[in-house]
Amino acid sequence: MYLWLKLFHIFFIVAWFAGLFYLPRLFVNLAMAAQPAEYARLLQMAEKLFKFMQPWAVGSLACGLALLITQFGFQAGWAHGKLLIGLILLAYHIYCGKLLGDFRHNRNIRSHKWYRVFNELPVFALLFALYLVIFKPF
Repeated sequence: MYLWLKLFHIFFIVAWFAGLFYLPRLFVNLAMAAQPAEYARLLQMAEKLFKFMQPWAVGSLACGLALLITQFGFQAGWAHGKLLIGLILLAYHIYCGKLLGDFRHNRNIRSHKWYRVFNELPVFALLFALYLVIFKPF
């Protein structure tokens, strides 16, 4: 059972991260869109991607939590760190939904430069999570 949970956790993480990496990039383009047709097309892409990301986020967190409970019994410090990263990524995901709503209602107040920086945040979360999994420092 452990290997199946691990397999699905990694699968869901990869799929979720595809969205976490690309959705903010769509926000960069939305913030720069000059033509209404271009804006509408990018907004539709962003909305479809966000819907696509939802089950992968749930699967990632569910499998990760199941692994934590069944394999480590909440005793491994590195796993606590990984859970914290998962919760931070969930907050990032939810905030992306809020930003998407702002674009949907033409209330975006951020520049494309801000979104370029925002787009890089999941990279650091992924790096730290991989560090915890491989080196298990705690």
